[in-house]
Amino acid sequence: MTDNREAQPIPGTPNSVPPSIEEPTQPHEPLPPKPDQSGPETVGPTGQPTGNDSARNAQSGTYLTTAQGARLYDSDHSLKAGPRGPVLLQDHHLREKITHFDHERIPERVVHARGAAAHGVFRGYGSASKISRAAFLAKDVETPVFVRFSTVLGSRGSADTVRDTRGFATKFYTEEGVFDLVGNNIPVFFIQDAIKFPDVIHAGKPHPDREIPQAQSAHDTFWDFVTLHSEATHHTLWNMSDRGIPRSYRMMEGFGIHTFRLVDAEGATTLVKFHWKPRLGIHSQVWEEAQIACGVDPDFHRRDLADAIEAGAFPQWELGVQTFPDNPEQMFQGIDLLDPTKIVPEELAPVQPIGLMTLDANPSNYFAETEQVAFHVGNLVPGIDVTNDPLMQGRLFSYIDTQLTRLGGPNFPQLPINRTHAPVNDMLRDGMHQTAVHRGVAPYRPNSLDGGCPFQAGADTGAFVEVPAEVAASRKVREAPESFDDHFSQPRLFWLSMSPVEREHIVAAYTFELGKCYEQAVKERGLKVLARIDGRLCEQVAAGLGLPAPRPDGPLADPQPSAALSQVGQTWPVDGRVIGIVADGNADLDGVRAVRRAVQDSGMVPLVIASAGGVLDADGDPVTVQRTFATARSVEFDAVLLAGAPGGAGTAADPRLLVLLNEAFRHGKAIGAWAGGDQMLASAGVPQGAPGVVNGGAGTEVLEQVTGLLGGHRVWDRFPATA
Repeated sequence: MTDNREAQPIPGTPNSVPPSIEEPTQPHEPLPPKPDQSGPETVGPTGQPTGNDSARNAQSGTYLTTAQGARLYDSDHSLKAGPRGPVLLQDHHLREKITHFDHERIPERVVHARGAAAHGVFRGYGSASKISRAAFLAKDVETPVFVRFSTVLGSRGSADTVRDTRGFATKFYTEEGVFDLVGNNIPVFFIQDAIKFPDVIHAGKPHPDREIPQAQSAHDTFWDFVTLHSEATHHTLWNMSDRGIPRSYRMMEGFGIHTFRLVDAEGATTLVKFHWKPRLGIHSQVWEEAQIACGVDPDFHRRDLADAIEAGAFPQWELGVQTFPDNPEQMFQGIDLLDPTKIVPEELAPVQPIGLMTLDANPSNYFAETEQVAFHVGNLVPGIDVTNDPLMQGRLFSYIDTQLTRLGGPNFPQLPINRTHAPVNDMLRDGMHQTAVHRGVAPYRPNSLDGGCPFQAGADTGAFVEVPAEVAASRKVREAPESFDDHFSQPRLFWLSMSPVEREHIVAAYTFELGKCYEQAVKERGLKVLARIDGRLCEQVAAGLGLPAPRPDGPLADPQPSAALSQVGQTWPVDGRVIGIVADGNADLDGVRAVRRAVQDSGMVPLVIASAGGVLDADGDPVTVQRTFATARSVEFDAVLLAGAPGGAGTAADPRLLVLLNEAFRHGKAIGAWAGGDQMLASAGVPQGAPGVVNGGAGTEVLEQVTGLLGGHRVWDRFPATA
């Protein structure tokens, strides 16, 4: 079969050049990277630009060598005393190769171990200049970024689509130093004080005696903790909503969680909360989709991100801020801005866009970039400062302490992915993995032997100067302010803001999670917490557990719902959507070709599905098959189109295809058919005339209607909603 990757820009190509069937033997330089790939920018360990292409950080040369560059004639056989003799200690290549292999793995992150990442650029709108002097926020300033998405609880080997909080960490390589915005896809956290962080993670991780369940919160220790520690209620409710199982990283909001303090050119301060708003809208999987994906494609989210970038459907997010007066109380509309378990509804403080981030390149090496990247809440630049949020204060210590252990010493900022693009003269010396070659004899201040260099900077020369905020004279205590005591009004706000179908999903999630607990007391305590949120929610979950619904032990709050919290009811762009086109050799292949072109022209990705791989109509204009009935499931596609009835409908239909179509219908996917495809839909149990099922005479006409449905993410009218 000829390689047609130019004619068929379908993501998933392993390398930039197609392989030969036989092992290549003609020496040549390493292959160039694929067009979608990029490495860290080539700056030195002290932030100096090298002017080199990023390929200078990659392997080079035609021949296999040792780490020191000596060419090797054999890497398949150890040096032995005769063909059957013992291996000799002098085999330096064996020892180097095995020793490096033995140390290829570094300790994985305690949390956020499972991650995916991409390179991109952030462009400031200039609208933030009136509240922050941060240079990267100025109008049309472009700043390189590296973004890592992750799940919190699972190990590196866990699945992507588990119900969990997602990390959304962005490293800005600004001209004033590195700024890390280390957030999540949920705007609130389980705890109000960092001293509780080990507790919530120990509770959420697998049980220590059996090391199960992996990457799940549906077990006793988690629910034991969050039902006893009721400040976790708000975050837990978000996690039980559809936000806990996003459709894609590309369709996921991000939040800075904490309240930050911005500083303008005159030194005036404003309190803000950071928001990432995806251009594609906010979209989630349904629970069955998530479960199927965990089995058939545990790499679902990282594959989706990489494929979208490779296909040219670059994900974008607007960075926005909610702004608040920096008053002594640090309160806004009765909401404590230092409480990380609280949000400020967007109706009270609209999110104001300040810049656009576009992810346009995949990493070229997962370990060197995605795994070794090190984020730190304390990586700040002039114009952005912290507040006294007790969770943020603890993170300022914890992150750098973690990197010292995980990355083997204090020089982790010199790893290529972590290097700042600003000049570095830090007087820090030596240590493990020191790659900078420092000059001078006086790494101390003051000095005269190095001519007094480095010199301290002032605010007028770009120094980072902490805001001289007042620190109240008080006694040392281990307490929280009274405003931190309200743990239920905002969870009720979230519940009341959900659409009926979203409430139904929350009920199902709580019923499943509490139903997986062994201890009856934990289930009953969970119901007592739900009673404080909403009576109907508590009653439905109790019915599913076969338990009586308790009455609330306090009055229910009466908040105003926030439409911004619901994922349902808006229309979004269709860029990067994946369209499955089912066909066989007897199908309307001209229609398939036309649909495929139209899908690509719309910025979406077409994948042809058939009973077997290869091409359809090999004697004419071939239609390449990207998926087969053995490898395709509904979870991969945003819509499924049928070009006829492949293999025949009724009893002749391939049962694997019937499963795909039935899943697509159950999961609320748009479905289209032409040229007799309606017969196959009937065989799959898909009712004619059902919401989101389109039948037409031509493939492009069907696609046009299906594309209109994709703007709403899912055909919500198919879902019963009684909550």
